This record gives sequence, C-alpha cells and structure tokens, in this order.
Amino acid sequence: MAQRARVSRQTVSNVLNAPHIVREETRLRVQEAIAALGYRANQAARQMRTGRSRLIAVRIEPTRDGINGSVLDRFLHGLTETAEAAGYRVMLYTAHDTEREIATYDDLLGSYDLDAFVLTGTDHGDPRTAWLARRGVPFVTFGRPWDAPDAHPWVDVDGAAGTAEATTHLLTAGHRRIGFLGWPAGSGVGDDRRSGWHRTLVAAGVDPVGLDRETVDGIAEGERAAGGLLAEAAPTALLCASDSLALGALQAARATAPEVAVIGFDDTPVAAAVGLTSVSQPLGEAAARCVDLLTAVLDGRHHTTGHVLLQPALVRRHTA
Repeated sequence: MAQRARVSRQTVSNVLNAPHIVREETRLRVQEAIAALGYRANQAARQMRTGRSRLIAVRIEPTRDGINGSVLDRFLHGLTETAEAAGYRVMLYTAHDTEREIATYDDLLGSYDLDAFVLTGTDHGDPRTAWLARRGVPFVTFGRPWDAPDAHPWVDVDGAAGTAEATTHLLTAGHRRIGFLGWPAGSGVGDDRRSGWHRTLVAAGVDPVGLDRETVDGIAEGERAAGGLLAEAAPTALLCASDSLALGALQAARATAPEVAVIGFDDTPVAAAVGLTSVSQPLGEAAARCVDLLTAVLDGRHHTTGHVLLQPALVRRHTA
C-alpha cells in the first residue's frame, strides 16, 4: 500500500490508526490504495499488537416523551461520524440509573477493553466520573462537572447564554412579564438555563419574583405548570427549559391566553414542525469536540484545551 500510494509505511499506519493527523490529500491517496488492493484490517490482531480496542462507549438515555430524546440522537450521530473519521468506533449501551450505569462500566471494561467513555449529562457530585477517574479510565463528558470545573475534560453548551438571548429577544419585543418554566432546583443544566433568564430580567430592571415555576420535564407537566403561572401571574411570555415544557405551555396558552409568546430550548424536530421558537444547541460541534479531547489523550496529543463551552443560538419562529 505504501508503495502504491507513494508514501511511507508510517503514513499508511497513521491513515489506518489516526487518520485525523494526516493531510487530506495524502489520506485520500492512501485510502484509494487500500480500496484498490482490497485491504481489510484485522481488528483482533491490531488490538493484540497495540493494546488498544479503538472503541469508545456512550450510553443511550432512557426514552421519555420522544421529544427531548432526539437531542441525544443528534449528538450520537455526530459522535459516531467524528469518531469513525478519527479511527475509532462507538459502542452504545443502556442503563436505567446511575448505579446500573457504573455496573455496566465494569462489565464493558472487562469484556471489551474499551479505550474510553463519553458521558452525557452531568450532576452535582456525579459518581460516574469519580468511578472512572479512580480507575484511570479516559473519559470526557458532554456536560460540565458542576462542582469542580477543572476535574476532567468536558464539552458543554452555555445554557445561560441561550436563555439570556431568548429573554433579551422578548424584552426587545416589548414584554416585561416574562415567565420561566424550569426543572426543580439542583439540576446543573436546569439551574444554568434559569440563571440566564433571571439575570437578564434583573439587568433590565424587571423583578422576576413570582414569574417562574419548577416541574419535572414533560408536555403534560409543562401544561399544568404554565396553566398555574398564567392564572396566578399573568405573564405575557413564557420561556421554557425544554421543548417538551414549551409544547405544554403552548397548549395551556392557547386555551386561555393565545397571545402569550412561548420559547423552548433544544430546537428539536417537533419544535420546527409546530413553529416553536427555540434555543438551538450546536450538537454536531459538541460531538466533534468530545472526540478531539479524547483523541488528544489517547493518541498522545495535548494541544487541545480540556474544557470547551459552546454557544447556542435562538431560532425564531411563529411563537415569539
């Protein structure tokens, strides 16, 4: 292959094992030689030689209402594509709670000798990251370590910036009574998204007291919370921590106050279908940066930063 592609044997090895470090022109020439000669790598032999499986594991979240689950689907798609381009494969696993997820780590590491994990979602005092760190298993999280920002490599989206942009949009449109539907306090992501709304109102001289409601995620829950808030505080706009809550808020508003503006978060396909204004996360870029951070460790490169905070964007549609 090296002779046919007019490159060194090391370059062929790099294309097979770490294609992201090879120039595109050279990589394409080697890949053409591979195709012409019909070469297929023996993964078992490669693993025995290198001690690496080139497998990255990531969890599939339990299904909920079929709406916000699509957020992780887009992330997983981007992760799989980016990992493949870097010479890795993604293994998916399921777990219904944190305890079972940690037990799954142990099983997977014993059975497949995985190279690394990508964890989605992070909580205060997350026991998953502590378990992996104690055992020296490489990992990166899509989500910040809320208690210790420098604890491990992570990629996240600035939820507070997203809700701040949405709140500013509503203020510019003339709204002053802007309500917020969020998750119960203690959720790192939920608290982050609420903070952008809160600080933006305060900076504009608007008192946010009495304008927010906490509830678990879901359409029915959003409808109930929005109905109560509309009846008690009479907001002219509702900003929600998720598209599921926003869809519920839309139903409540249409029943009693159809002029109320509604904005969601995550810009799911359902939001696009119903014309819901929503905050969009750059999920493809987030997945790519997760792979960058992992390969920097696994392949011995250290030029990437260990922390990446990406910016969301408001997608404006009919509801606000």
